Amino acid sequence: MRKATIQRKTSETEVSVTIDLDGRGAGRIDTSVPFLDHMLNLFARHGLFDLTVKSQGDTAIDDHHLVEDVGICLGQAVKKALGERKGIGRYGSSVVPMDESLAGVVMDLSGRPYLVWRAELGEQRIGQFDPTLLREFFKSFSDHSGITLHINLIYGTNGHHMAEAIFKAFARAFREASALDGRIEGVLSTKGSLEA
Repeated sequence: MRKATIQRKTSETEVSVTIDLDGRGAGRIDTSVPFLDHMLNLFARHGLFDLTVKSQGDTAIDDHHLVEDVGICLGQAVKKALGERKGIGRYGSSVVPMDESLAGVVMDLSGRPYLVWRAELGEQRIGQFDPTLLREFFKSFSDHSGITLHINLIYGTNGHHMAEAIFKAFARAFREASALDGRIEGVLSTKGSLEA
């Protein structure tokens, strides 16, 4: 079964993440950062993953450490759930609109982490959330999942809509890349492995 749980505790944060790649889109998210909760619920629902996240941390200072550590733990959980990556499609891409915003995400579950972030969301807060932290989240996720991730915000004017479009495209691209294909024997690589 393609499930994994990761727990992480530091002097700054405490995070627990459980993911089931073959779920039905159930999100049970309580990061203590409401906007991040919303984004991760979108990821679970549109990716059809069952995702449980519980975290707390030094948000009285700011949300940086917590957002980054949730990205780390989600990346580690995904890497563990994917296992040897046998039988998966490996590549995924999705372009998703959210009203006036359009975002595209392309990924390769190659075992090699790399983030290309072309998504200028500005610095105006979305509610209480600092949108510059989204790059930190995806960088942590990419580094710890071993996924090459290209995120492109094509256009948009509303910060909330732009972030939603990104997370929905991320979810759909990952669902495609992680999906099992019975025609694939072993891993989809001419060198016979998906490793860093």
